Amino acid sequence: MPSPSQTANADSVRPPKANKLVQSYTELMKSVRDAGLLQRRRRFYITLFIVLMLLLAATWTGFALLGDSWFQLLIAAALGVIFTQLAFMAHEAAHRQIFASGPVNDRAARVLANLVVGISYSWWMNKHNRHHANPNIMGKDPDVDMKVLSFDEESASGKRGLAALWTRNQGYMFFPLLLLEGVNLHVTSWKTVLGRGRVEKRWVEIAMLGLRMGAYLAVVFMFLPVGLAFAFIGIHMAVFGVYMGASFAPNHKGMPVLPRGSKVDFLSKQVLTSRNIRGGTFMSHFMGGLNYQIEHHLFPNMPRPHLRKARQLVRAHCQEHGIKYTETSLLKSYSIVVQYLNRVGLSARDPFDCPLIDRYRPR
Repeated sequence: MPSPSQTANADSVRPPKANKLVQSYTELMKSVRDAGLLQRRRRFYITLFIVLMLLLAATWTGFALLGDSWFQLLIAAALGVIFTQLAFMAHEAAHRQIFASGPVNDRAARVLANLVVGISYSWWMNKHNRHHANPNIMGKDPDVDMKVLSFDEESASGKRGLAALWTRNQGYMFFPLLLLEGVNLHVTSWKTVLGRGRVEKRWVEIAMLGLRMGAYLAVVFMFLPVGLAFAFIGIHMAVFGVYMGASFAPNHKGMPVLPRGSKVDFLSKQVLTSRNIRGGTFMSHFMGGLNYQIEHHLFPNMPRPHLRKARQLVRAHCQEHGIKYTETSLLKSYSIVVQYLNRVGLSARDPFDCPLIDRYRPR
């Protein structure tokens, strides 16, 4: 049986005249296509790639020139930022936003993800495709099915002991947890490619990941003393994890979470469970286009430069059909995420409650 909050969330995303909304998405798609917003912008991505490669080369040059210096930690932080930007490009190639050819996009994404960033492309694609198909739907979206966090009262209420204590304060722990997300992404990638599950081009990914890891560790430990080398890797992974997590978290966390078996039309499902972040061109570069999350979910293969224009069409369409379109600032979105996780976490049983006392406590 769904919890009260799940029922409320389900009610909040139940659109009026759902059958008309199905047809309206076709109309919206036609408007977007007629405006040329699905056309590729290869020059933009080629320029962006060249800029990122130059920054990467300059950063590694600075690393070589600095030698044994604690200023290397600034280089590590810079690498965390640059690799996150390259991960955004891998994400866009995976969505076939860059090239007209699907196989070319796949190859570009696999090279960027595995060989450059160090994350398994196959693992990420499997996870991300499931998320796009069913955003914020319990049991279907892997992004709301985590062991360390609870996104609905039903899963929170099942926690006991220290897990319950953690869950009751999970909102405050969310951003500190991101310090470990970089390591988690790399470890999960290796577990996937070395595991028993199906992995497309497994040996290609193992070779790429192995080459990338070997080269990275060799360079770091050759140039730096052991203690500084570990500190360098720690800062790099921490910045990478926080930047990645802080860019993806505002998009759906704190938006309605739907119970298993929910049936909502595509347009409403994508709009009502997503949140845009204000900030224009700067925010688009900072978040790799993820700030236009609603438009990205409606048109996953739309190039980043066109998302801003699509926003105008989508906002007008949602207003016309009575669909709530959510947009806020980056800092406000973080506040919403923390408050939401803590509110859900209150359903976790107090680890210091005595079951016998709780049974006879006056209601």
